[in-house]
Amino acid sequence: MRRDGGEPGFGAVPHQFRAEVKVLAVAGIGDWRGLAQLEDGPLRQLAAAGQASEARLRRLRAQARLMGDLQLRPEQASLLLHAGIPEAAALEGADPQRLLNQVHRLQRRLTGPAVPLLAMATLRLWIGRAQASRSRN
Repeated sequence: MRRDGGEPGFGAVPHQFRAEVKVLAVAGIGDWRGLAQLEDGPLRQLAAAGQASEARLRRLRAQARLMGDLQLRPEQASLLLHAGIPEAAALEGADPQRLLNQVHRLQRRLTGPAVPLLAMATLRLWIGRAQASRSRN
């Protein structure tokens, strides 16, 4: 484990997810891509031992899938999850202005005024990527 609390393949993760990252590493899942490919059955088995929370593993997997589908950084995918976007398909149909307002409220609450707010152009880029990912599937 690194000094910042993250595992090398996952980068820095919030401290409340350390147990889940450790369980994933023991299972041979060492990065976001591997986590994104994890199916429900094996995920439940990882949580069944009681060292990791199934809900937290699902949240990390959703974050990993957003990262893969939309080419996002972990913190960007986490922001979308907190804003109520659990997958690329939900972003595809989102109203950009409404979602931007929601994300801005969330950002201000989480980070305060010091961190620049998400730009509409960035959000539209993500929506475009979500639409493109659906047309590829």
